[in-house]
Amino acid sequence: MYTAIAESFAQPSFEELLEESTRIHGHICAGQVIGVRMAMIGLREIGITDPKGKQRKSLYVLVEIDRCATDAIQSVTGSTLGKRSLKWLDYGVMAATFVNLSTGKAVRITAREESRELAKKYSPQMDDKYKQQLEAYRVMPEKELFTIQRVSITIPDCDMPGRPLKRVQCQECGDWVQDGREVEKEGRTLCKSCAFGRYYEPL
Repeated sequence: MYTAIAESFAQPSFEELLEESTRIHGHICAGQVIGVRMAMIGLREIGITDPKGKQRKSLYVLVEIDRCATDAIQSVTGSTLGKRSLKWLDYGVMAATFVNLSTGKAVRITAREESRELAKKYSPQMDDKYKQQLEAYRVMPEKELFTIQRVSITIPDCDMPGRPLKRVQCQECGDWVQDGREVEKEGRTLCKSCAFGRYYEPL
C-alpha cells in the first residue's frame, strides 16, 4: 500500500517512521500521518536520503505551524530547534519548506484544505471525521493531500547552524542577545523584550 512512498525514501518505511513519530508525539493522529508523509516527500524532492546520518548537515527545515505535524517532521528529519536545523515561523499554515544546503534545492509543501472533505471518499465507512481523516491520509495520493512547490530561499547567516556569529548586551536590562536578534531603537541596542514589551511580568 505504501510501496511508492517508501521506495523513494531510504529505509525505514512509512509505517516504521509513523510508529516512531507516534511514540515521540505521544499518540497517533491525522497530523502525524500528514507530517510523516510531508517530510518523506520533502526529503525525496531535495535529494536527501540520510537526514540523520551523513547528510544531516545538509538539511534545513522551516515549519509554519506549531501543531502535531511539526513533531512528525522533526522525528523523520532529525532536524531540531536546538541544532538550528529546524526553524519555526509562526504563520499558522500547515506547511513546511525543506532545504538542501549543499545543492540549494528547496521545496515547500502545504497540506491541502480540500483533503478534509476528500477523506470521506477514502474512508466512507467511518462516521468519526477524525478517524476518517487519519485513515484516509494514509492512502490518499500525495497530489490530493499536498501542494508541492519548488521554491528559492535565502537563509540569513545568523539563522544557520553553528556557533553564534554575534552576541551583544541589551543596554536596558543587561541580557545578552545572540544571533542578530537585537533591536536598535532611539540610538540604543535593546533586546526585543525591552524594545517591544515582555511576554511576562517580573514579580
